[in-house]
Amino acid sequence: MDRKSKRWLSAGTAVVLAATLMAGCGGNDKNGGAASPADKGPGGGAAADKPFAGKSISLVTANHPWADAIKPLLPEFEAATGMKVNVEGYFEDQLTQKLTVQFTAGSETPDVFMYRPLQEGKLFFKNGWLQPLDEYVNKDADYDFADLSKSAVGTATVDGKLAGIPIITEQEILYYRKDLLEAAGIAVPKTIDELVAAAQKLHDPGKGMYGFVARGQRSPLVTQVSSFLYSEGGDFMNGDRATINTPEAIKAFTTYGKLLKDYGPPGVLNMSWPQAFGIFGQGKVAFLTDANSLYKNATDAEKSQVADKVGFAPFPAGAAGSKPYNITSWGLAVNAKSRDKEAAWAFIQWATSKEIVLKTQEKGNPGARASVWDNPQGTTGFPAELVEVIKMSVKGGVDHDRPTVINVGEARDAVGEIVQKIITGEANIQPVADKANEALQGVIDLDKNK
Repeated sequence: MDRKSKRWLSAGTAVVLAATLMAGCGGNDKNGGAASPADKGPGGGAAADKPFAGKSISLVTANHPWADAIKPLLPEFEAATGMKVNVEGYFEDQLTQKLTVQFTAGSETPDVFMYRPLQEGKLFFKNGWLQPLDEYVNKDADYDFADLSKSAVGTATVDGKLAGIPIITEQEILYYRKDLLEAAGIAVPKTIDELVAAAQKLHDPGKGMYGFVARGQRSPLVTQVSSFLYSEGGDFMNGDRATINTPEAIKAFTTYGKLLKDYGPPGVLNMSWPQAFGIFGQGKVAFLTDANSLYKNATDAEKSQVADKVGFAPFPAGAAGSKPYNITSWGLAVNAKSRDKEAAWAFIQWATSKEIVLKTQEKGNPGARASVWDNPQGTTGFPAELVEVIKMSVKGGVDHDRPTVINVGEARDAVGEIVQKIITGEANIQPVADKANEALQGVIDLDKNK
């Protein structure tokens, strides 16, 4: 065990471990069952070094690079605590299905699990499946909960309660072709208007070059149009009211839709991120807006023919400034019915500590801790230019990238319908937006009865 891990064990779990020792040792002596200094033995003894000896927890993960990064570190945690962590991994849709089935049945397992706060977080929380973590995060000052990005924490917060801890964050950024901009004498766009103008100038379909690409499929596009929406001063909702037919929303959706309609490649209506990054990587597009977490699809020479020509920039500003989403795409949560919530939290506290986030982020998993982003060691897995863009994006980020409702699918379809109508050339979009707003309002109203 290295020195950092020992420091985490002694400081990072002091409150939790002390309570566990007191509760678990029976209380048959004057110390209430806790081992006295004389009983601890050399270096603190077994009781101090193995506070969860004999205990085990179940951890369910997605088949995700974060899980690949954390698994090799588990023996360190198990040796420090005496706790056994039993891990199962599933594909995303299988994971959601498994958790839903088990929680509906009132299962006490898994104790800890990966989940997507913006996709199923509200449903899971409303059903009482997620243990609120507010009482845990500030028990130990060394955990430094304030070090976590406020926007990322906001994503994992439901009805004012902390439902999970961020492990993977992402922001929407601008990808661009450095060589094309340099040859044309175009500065990197800082505003949405500049992006539109640059895309128009570089758009030359006769030569197989397109100005802009992004997600055009009805549901997938919603997350990426969100940053256009926020940057124009709008949002999907204002409290319990749908707001996707406001002037700000119409402007944002129209800009995104026309960028794809006028300067996008053929087939944009069928594009999600793999197709958008695919054609960008083929060298056929000048600009792409999408999640920073997908950057390797543009910079990996095995996937991209322009890997050495890709630049990164903050999301361009609209009327309200540059307001990209800054979200938790994956978090860790505790099963509300877990038999050992203290052990479950001890694991999460370790897995999201500064030391462990540093190790997982070195493997290319963008975490939520500011201190790790400020640590050169924590940014070795990312291009230097991208690191600066991420730091800037976090400062003005918005904590959601879709309507925050239980029935996320219907809500996304309502928003996506507006944008797709623009892409296909609908001249009068206001009636379409009004109808979609009614549909979204219906989804919001259903939440109130659940």
